[in-house]
Amino acid sequence: SLLDDMAAGHVELNTITCSAAVTACSNGGKWIQALGLLRKMMATRVESNTITYGAAVSACSKAGEWSKALMILAEALANHVELNTVTCSTAISACIKSQACSKAGAWIQVFSILADMSARHVESTTFTYNAAVSACNSGG
Repeated sequence: SLLDDMAAGHVELNTITCSAAVTACSNGGKWIQALGLLRKMMATRVESNTITYGAAVSACSKAGEWSKALMILAEALANHVELNTVTCSTAISACIKSQACSKAGAWIQVFSILADMSARHVESTTFTYNAAVSACNSGG
């Protein structure tokens, strides 16, 4: 795996280097590898942060894997990782772009994310509120 290659190349495995690797996977459209790196970080006890989880949510969103994006967001919340507007908005975007999520009640997912954002004092943007309206209009 990439983390094994990094360790073999004497690259220190820490939050910064691993988050950069997850981000690179996300930017390259490699969502499965991004999630694999996140799991490997957990297994090797390398701390994940807002950037790590944000990149993993983004990778899933870009791939249309809305349920995985929501799962990663929930995992970040469970691990008490500080969320940011971009990560939450990316998860909302993944949900509203997916017809499967719309059929599964996108508005419920979106409003759950909005509630988490509010409870954690994460700033909502115009995009966030427009996404909520869009989810309601999707018939989900």
